[in-house]
Amino acid sequence: MPSKNLVVKTLNELYELMGLSHEIVDQTSGFSILYLQDLFKEYPVSSIPFRPNFFSFLFIKDAFGNYTIDDLSFPMVPGTVYFTNPGNFRKFEWHKVTETCLVVFTESYLKEQVHPDIYREFSFLLTETVEPRVLTPGQFAIIEELYKFIYREHQGDSPYKNKIIGSAVVTLLLKIKEYFFQGYNPIYEGNRSSQIVKTFKQNLEQHFRDLANGKTDAQLRVQDYADKQFLHVNYLSSVITSKTGKSISAWIADKTIAEAKAMLQDKQMNIKEIASRLGFLEASHFSNYFKKHTSQSPADYRKQLV
Repeated sequence: MPSKNLVVKTLNELYELMGLSHEIVDQTSGFSILYLQDLFKEYPVSSIPFRPNFFSFLFIKDAFGNYTIDDLSFPMVPGTVYFTNPGNFRKFEWHKVTETCLVVFTESYLKEQVHPDIYREFSFLLTETVEPRVLTPGQFAIIEELYKFIYREHQGDSPYKNKIIGSAVVTLLLKIKEYFFQGYNPIYEGNRSSQIVKTFKQNLEQHFRDLANGKTDAQLRVQDYADKQFLHVNYLSSVITSKTGKSISAWIADKTIAEAKAMLQDKQMNIKEIASRLGFLEASHFSNYFKKHTSQSPADYRKQLV
């Protein structure tokens, strides 16, 4: 059985580890939407324990089961919306699925197709644990219209598909914000390590905003993130790794690549300028770093963009 620290990069990887057929999952763009009743044929369905490297929304119209997020367990019942972000430990068990929609996307997708400063408008995406919400029938009906529209567009072949879906995701996130976060306080577990993780994510995001806006021209080191919370670097590293399944350096690398991909969308910015904005002294250093983490050069990545 895989450990609680197993990080899965894609939904395909998770389903493959579970021995499930995953041909219906298309994550080539960093975004996927599917109906679980099309995937699960026999019940109960139990997942392996895992930590995803992607965001997910689960829209349960008619299904029953149990979901565990970190150390908290919740029932899955009709009318429920679940949100989880990268790094959370989770596992699930489905007893019956009549109609449930799953939406998953990477940070790179959010930055490229939704908004480059996505966390300013939707800060809840950085929240470590969000309690699932059972919506009213009217609220769920509105959400259902949105995810059905997104599903139809995802199945189509419009040359503007990603932009259309990205715009629809903005609307979906705004409705989630309205229903979940008006006068709603995210779960506070009374856990010091949870606060350390949340603060680290906020510091990481703010630093990359400062880089993008020219307020700084140097990448922060692991030691710098520890200093910001007045913690010993070994303690911070231990907390981040144990709580998220990823090291601080891995978080920094993922954030760097996500920001780089978003900047490469802007054809007016040359690669040297992007390298400088991300804190690289030489464009060649940036190109080597990007290729190491994506198996493509920045120039090749840019060429494939529509």
